[in-house]
Amino acid sequence: MKIHFLGTGAADWDIKNPNTTKNFRRFSSILVDDTLLVDPGPCIREFMKSFDCPALLDSCKHVINTHRHGDHYNQTMVDSLPEGIFHPMTAGETWETEDHIISAYAAHHGTVKDGVHYVIESKADGKRFFYGCDGAWMYYETAWALIRQKLDLMIFDCTIGDLTGDYRIFEHNNVAMVAQMKATFQSQGCCSNFMVSHMARTLHPVEHEEAAAVLAEYGIDTAWDNRIVVL
Repeated sequence: MKIHFLGTGAADWDIKNPNTTKNFRRFSSILVDDTLLVDPGPCIREFMKSFDCPALLDSCKHVINTHRHGDHYNQTMVDSLPEGIFHPMTAGETWETEDHIISAYAAHHGTVKDGVHYVIESKADGKRFFYGCDGAWMYYETAWALIRQKLDLMIFDCTIGDLTGDYRIFEHNNVAMVAQMKATFQSQGCCSNFMVSHMARTLHPVEHEEAAAVLAEYGIDTAWDNRIVVL
């Protein structure tokens, strides 16, 4: 199972002035096994140009969305895709494609009422991962549904960075919150592999390596734009 990070940033990044270093983050989006796009945001076409991958979406068959905020959903991008490729999902729904089994869970993201997290399973190799961008502390029902599963990777929102006392903890995670959720899911035998994405420009160190070092102290990996993870 392959996870290609097309963007790893929160909504405060200046997407009009991108570059291809690890220190720049586009709005969060992933492409799974080349066939499933999660979050059709406004940065994807620029990503394809900047990283010289014009055929990136040639094998994409399906598109899903965590929520309709503008950094995660762009109507122009959706309109540019083949008709019928976009599939809205709601919490509690499970949907099967040719390649994946996708389950949606309610996300605790205060400024939307219908945001979801996903568990995506590969039909080819049985690998499974959790993708939760945006979100804060999980709803009780979501957490317990996940604890009962075996996951090969959990990817969390880490918008806020290593800050305390920030009001945004009611809709996003800081490092301490991710570390606590990691400890809990790991202790319950759910998962042993953890990563973060959706990082704010203004709430993390400027240098990727410095931000990653903070998370590495907790045994948490950090995504960057154009990173490919194979489970």
